[in-house]
Amino acid sequence: MNLKFQCNCDEIDWELIPEILKTVGMAYHSAEIHRKTFSTSASVIFVYDGEQLIGFGRAISDGYIQAAVYDVAVLPAYQGHGIGRQIIERIVSSLPGCNFILYASPGKELFYNKLGFRRMKTAMALFVKQEMMSARGFTE
Repeated sequence: MNLKFQCNCDEIDWELIPEILKTVGMAYHSAEIHRKTFSTSASVIFVYDGEQLIGFGRAISDGYIQAAVYDVAVLPAYQGHGIGRQIIERIVSSLPGCNFILYASPGKELFYNKLGFRRMKTAMALFVKQEMMSARGFTE
């Protein structure tokens, strides 16, 4: 692997973002919506193997106290090689002093637990598609 990490939104093929999210079984939107969400995030990481986009992640934040991690995805062929860990570590280090929250896809909790994240006892969610998120295992 010839990994390259990019921490800006320059020259991203936005059509690949929803395709990768779909491939890994995560929620996705139009390429334009993803362009907007990544472009307005406090921290972004895109990972390439050579010229191929293989993973990414982002965080929104006030830059001082709180941050939330979203859209961390790595193509299945590249999972298990520490790439997801590097994405999270780079996001966290880019926002020093911030508390981080995230919601993991069901079944991925152990991955985040190994990176120091802990299950919250008081987390609450108000989703636009409540029934779908409950059916997918995100809420009670």
